[in-house]
Amino acid sequence: MYKILKKAPLNPSVTMMDIEAPFVARKAEAGQFIILRVDEDGERIPLTVAGFDREKGSVKIIFQIVGATTEKLNHKKEGEYIQDFVGPLGTPTETEGLKDVCIVAGGVGCAIALPVAQKLHDQGARVTTIIGFRSKDIVILEDEFRKISDKFIVMTDDGTHGREGNVVTPLKELFEAGEKFDEIITIGPLIMMKFVVEACRPTGIPCKLSMNPVMVDGTGMCGGCRLSLNQNGEKVTKFACVDGPDFNGYEIDFDEAMSRNAIYTGFERHAHEETCNLFAKEVE
Repeated sequence: MYKILKKAPLNPSVTMMDIEAPFVARKAEAGQFIILRVDEDGERIPLTVAGFDREKGSVKIIFQIVGATTEKLNHKKEGEYIQDFVGPLGTPTETEGLKDVCIVAGGVGCAIALPVAQKLHDQGARVTTIIGFRSKDIVILEDEFRKISDKFIVMTDDGTHGREGNVVTPLKELFEAGEKFDEIITIGPLIMMKFVVEACRPTGIPCKLSMNPVMVDGTGMCGGCRLSLNQNGEKVTKFACVDGPDFNGYEIDFDEAMSRNAIYTGFERHAHEETCNLFAKEVE
């Protein structure tokens, strides 16, 4: 059992928790993830390590309430426990030798991008950060990114905060201004990452992204997280849980990835509604 040390809402549908997990905290690195179960009968879900404190033995997770399991998790209170917390899993984000990096993140992807940006900052790299959201009321982690970014840009679709538009606009402006980054790191919704990759392609600057497909066991055995990559004209299958979650953005088959990610959308929505109704009845 793993104790919830801290819980805080970041916006109406996104929650942050610090979990007491000393063995995970001891080994965790930016870019890795954990798999948890809320209770004995719960499903396994992957969540990115959003931060860690090796001295306190705690690991930070940030999750969006979209399905039954995240709804159950969000009903847990500080001081309560979750059943399983396994990790760290996946390959850490490679930052060695990077001196000038642009991070482009959207929505809850910012939770994944923050520890990567922090690591780059701590290594002395120049960090340019662009984050994007639909509107002001769902912006998260802005202050945290400002502290570690040499250049920081906030975009909202409706213009209620920062600049109006999507993250690709300022990225293209930076390219046009002559910026030549060592690498672009993009993390967020698949459609956002697809357009970021296409904006980067003419520059030839390496573009890395973090994939978060359907995942069950975290060891590559189930095959649910498989991705198709185009490597030297050949289709290659990789597994996000063991080969990733970071991949070369220029190689990803985004259309297939988006199609696979949408398979369980209806089921997830239905399960979420059932769970919400169950909690509502308990309150009554």
